[in-house]
Amino acid sequence: MDASLIQTFAVYALPVLFAITLHEAAHGYVAKHFGDNTAYILGRVSLNPVRHIDPIGTIAVPLLLYLVTSGQFVFGYAKPVPVAFGRLRNPRWHSMWVALAGPGANLVQAFAWALIALGLVLAQVDEPFFAQMARAGVLVNLVVAAFNLFPIPPLDGGRVLSALLPQRMAYALSKIEPYGIFVVLALVAAGVITRVWMQPVMSLLGSLVQLLLAPILALVQ
Repeated sequence: MDASLIQTFAVYALPVLFAITLHEAAHGYVAKHFGDNTAYILGRVSLNPVRHIDPIGTIAVPLLLYLVTSGQFVFGYAKPVPVAFGRLRNPRWHSMWVALAGPGANLVQAFAWALIALGLVLAQVDEPFFAQMARAGVLVNLVVAAFNLFPIPPLDGGRVLSALLPQRMAYALSKIEPYGIFVVLALVAAGVITRVWMQPVMSLLGSLVQLLLAPILALVQ
């Protein structure tokens, strides 16, 4: 195996595991808060990454895409947390908060990794590996959050859009769900999602992280 690939894997492994684990666990936790304990009963409200890893989607697909595209494009997914939306106390609006919980967890993690990066600088830790991991943590979580917010079901953004639309339009949108992931992959392959969605949304989320960091930067300067 190429040394650069091993180094990249080592840098990204921990941020990716945390990103997918806390993303999925957040869905289950918020669903339990609003009345559906399906994920909790099945042990999916857990910080154990093994419970969320899909051997194909989390490991094989990203690795294959990294090799095939020379690192230009990587895509993967975890096992979705089961949510019985009909059990939520207010299925329409609570489903929106359940959906937003995943990207929200990624935004919090991006902020946490940014704090780690800042701490390394302040502590004058001269170890490139840790700095690279912190930067990877910010990037990975912004990517995961932005991608999942794309407004097509079954992605989280699709569920948010369904909650905001009138009932008839939301029902029509739900019909896309069985084919939604294929639509998303086609748009990714065409570069549409990267150019039209990912770049501006990641920029917006990154600006939010910088805004959250501003008071801390003001204190340490």
